[in-house]
Amino acid sequence: MTAGARYARQTMLPQIGEEGQRRLAAASVLLVGVGGLGSAAALYLTGAGVGRIGLCDADTVSESNLQRQVLYAEAQIGRPKTEAARERLAALSSHTRFDLHPEGFAPHNARELVAHYDLVIDCCDNFPTRYLIDDACAACRTPWVHGSIGAFHGQVCLFNHRRKRRYADLYPDREALCARPRTTAGVVGTVPGVVGTLEASEAIKLLAGFGRLLDGRLLTIDLATLETEIIEF
Repeated sequence: MTAGARYARQTMLPQIGEEGQRRLAAASVLLVGVGGLGSAAALYLTGAGVGRIGLCDADTVSESNLQRQVLYAEAQIGRPKTEAARERLAALSSHTRFDLHPEGFAPHNARELVAHYDLVIDCCDNFPTRYLIDDACAACRTPWVHGSIGAFHGQVCLFNHRRKRRYADLYPDREALCARPRTTAGVVGTVPGVVGTLEASEAIKLLAGFGRLLDGRLLTIDLATLETEIIEF
């Protein structure tokens, strides 16, 4: 299979074309978290032809993941998510290089990790990590796509791009949010799929250079009612 044939349905779009495809192939993206959001984002970024994807997650595959984390199979339960994800993604495309970061995203390595990528995608599930992404991306002048979910709801936003909006601008009460205890909450499996796909779409637009981005604009979606809203901030 040739690269031209593989990406023909993208390159025939005038917004992408051959130049946009080259930009995707030359780009690097770090996924912080390879769970429900990361599964969808990783699949579509790989399918789109992003040249290098970093998979950052310290967790292992568990049975309860399989309802929404569609990268994984029952046979992979107990394996590190980064290894299991690479196995699935490498089978999808030989055009993408996958860098594994099984140590996770932490204060001691955040800036070093971010410095090696063009774009970061937040696929985590907690406030401390989101603020850490915000700090590291601001220090490295790297844009990042935020996504979060709960029950039937999700939201997506682009930070640290041209408008220089930060996560801390949208959520200034950092101390209170980070002090919240982590809890296990329910979510419909399709919600991270939709939101992770929207995150991948924002990344493709930014890297290929087309479309109106969620730069300083928060998209919210309720899959129970299919109501959406975009909030400028």
